[in-house]
Amino acid sequence: MTLKTTVLDDIKTAMKARDTARLNTLRLLSADIKRREVDTQSELDDATVLSIIEKACKQRKESIAQFTTAARMDLVEQEQLELDIISAYLPAQMSDDDINAAVTAAIASTGAAAVSDMGKVMAVLKSQLAGKADMSRVSALIKAALSPK
Repeated sequence: MTLKTTVLDDIKTAMKARDTARLNTLRLLSADIKRREVDTQSELDDATVLSIIEKACKQRKESIAQFTTAARMDLVEQEQLELDIISAYLPAQMSDDDINAAVTAAIASTGAAAVSDMGKVMAVLKSQLAGKADMSRVSALIKAALSPK
């Protein structure tokens, strides 16, 4: 069963359960998926759907940060609920130790020696860790590894 099919099935389940918060969130996610399909004029694979889900999670995290700064706790709660619903479709996240091991291996394979080589390392890791790790965390770990000590 594809990720897109899972989302659509969960929409039906939320409708039957009358879970409006889950239903509205999943409908937004479904709309993002359909919009991308219309734009590309093709059926999306799981990797593309996963990138859409990651983008939706990132948007929610940014909104939470902005609403927290503005002291709008009602909106923070709403965004957090949506984030929890959407992030359930992401694969299990890697631990920092696993990410560090991948960063070390990527630095060795690319021959990166300075922070200016960070792009090469990110290019290698982006495909390996897509959906498995928060790329901002990966970026911070790469920067720390390549920074002069």
